[in-house]
Amino acid sequence: MKQVEPNFHYEVMCFWYKIRDFFSPPANILKDANIGTGYNILDFGCGPGSYSVAALKMVGKKGRVYALDIHPLAVKKVKYKAIKQGLSNIKTIRSDCRTGLPDRSMDVILLYDVYHDLYNRLPVLEELHRILKPGGILSFSDHHMEKEEILSELTGEGLFRLKKEYKKTYSFIKI
Repeated sequence: MKQVEPNFHYEVMCFWYKIRDFFSPPANILKDANIGTGYNILDFGCGPGSYSVAALKMVGKKGRVYALDIHPLAVKKVKYKAIKQGLSNIKTIRSDCRTGLPDRSMDVILLYDVYHDLYNRLPVLEELHRILKPGGILSFSDHHMEKEEILSELTGEGLFRLKKEYKKTYSFIKI
């Protein structure tokens, strides 16, 4: 597992995300991912859970959200938010790569603002490819990367192809 950043840095990042979410609400970003009722969603690199909680509201009671992060405070914060809001269809996973989820089990995978910081990218892409259903969406956003780098990284291994480019996200489907 990659070394986890200190708690102080994580708390500063969480504060920054609150500001980000105020100006760019997660529910608005998630519209591009075409999340439907009853979907199974993985929020890879969930951080404090802004997108996880917004996705929970979109999938309804029949759907499920898996929130994965390497940092123990992220997992703790997501659990707390879910309990506080009475949301029971969420499961947290502490990992830097392996999800433990079944093959072809996810309708949508969120990979938002974490890819640039991954220690070993190919195993992560292979894991996401493994768990994404045929026709499912890998919704990607990372403001630390240029468009050309994103397209090269996500399509270069022959695992995904670009389906659609949006203002702030890219939708990829598995090959």
